[in-house]
Amino acid sequence: MKFMGYRRSYGRVGVRNHVIVMPGVVCSSVAAQRIVEASKGAVYLENHLGCGQCVQERQRTLTVLSGLIANPNVYGAVIVGLGCEQLGEELYREAIEAVSPGKPIEYITIQQEGGISRAVRKGVELVHRMLNEAGKLVREECDMSELLLGLECGGSDPTSGASANVVLGKVSDRLVDEGGSSVISETTEFIGCEHLARDRGATPEIGKKIYDAIINKEKAFAGIGENVRDSNPSPGNKRAGLTTLEEKSLGCIRKSGTRPFTGYYDYGEQVTGKGVAFLETGAFDAFSTTAEISSGAQVVVFTTGLGNPLGSPVAPVIKMTGNHHTAEWLDDLIDFDSSATLRDEKTPDQMADELYEYIVRVCSGEKTKAELNGSDITVVDQQFMGA
Repeated sequence: MKFMGYRRSYGRVGVRNHVIVMPGVVCSSVAAQRIVEASKGAVYLENHLGCGQCVQERQRTLTVLSGLIANPNVYGAVIVGLGCEQLGEELYREAIEAVSPGKPIEYITIQQEGGISRAVRKGVELVHRMLNEAGKLVREECDMSELLLGLECGGSDPTSGASANVVLGKVSDRLVDEGGSSVISETTEFIGCEHLARDRGATPEIGKKIYDAIINKEKAFAGIGENVRDSNPSPGNKRAGLTTLEEKSLGCIRKSGTRPFTGYYDYGEQVTGKGVAFLETGAFDAFSTTAEISSGAQVVVFTTGLGNPLGSPVAPVIKMTGNHHTAEWLDDLIDFDSSATLRDEKTPDQMADELYEYIVRVCSGEKTKAELNGSDITVVDQQFMGA
């Protein structure tokens, strides 16, 4: 199957053609926001960090933010700095260039331009020029093998593991069989299934890396006197009927399908291999969705039993549920309902075919509910242990 995407000079394919405006540091947010307000078609990428951080935190911020801008869904970006912050022009340019060589990047600072008003005026000029350049590109036929699909879940209930994640897992299998890739994250939500994840490693080394990451995640909580089960499952998960973290994990991992894990990647690292990738992140929807997109995912399918409006300024986030009540009650945020599998009206394979076709339409330009709602959230995880 094919989709209509944007080919980039560095070899990747985008499903969107965004021009991003991002504050290089939280201090310059007001100028960046005003530039977006004056530039129809530009997309705002939030950055609430960029200074006052230790070395590890600063590198973590740079890696994730530069990864988002480097995502093939982004044509180019205008970064607005203050002028005295830790994360400056050279660091951003080097990090973005390393992932997406030749991507158009403009950088201005409030201090150098002479204040907010002048910086905004200059920024608007640069954004309009970039929007004009991006508008000249046209979609062309692309193979599904060029897609990296993010696999995410949040606000889970029993229908997530029984329907939505099962169907999404079949889609992941099909995509991988066609030469594409998928990425699953949230290490905490593999606890209790670490042996299953290990056994799915394409090599013993990959399996061991995944297994160790899961074991070490739980040990990290214990090391500071915390029990991970005090925060996971969440209160909503418990009210919905999920009673233990192990029970939740068994449902969560089903969205990765059955194909071997062909790669283990640390938080912020670019997913470069084909097949199913394991991305080490904390178990918070906003962290992990952002991380998958920063690592290169052009589209994310986010399963939810209770409902969640979270989206991304960089990539379309498809909301899918196996709970028919949720699909009807929260119809302005749910894109796809797989509950027919629970009523024996359709098989999981039939629903997977429908979901696959819907993903193709989204990749070809159809808007998701999150995009229509403007539910754009970007969160960089600064807690090395994760939640």
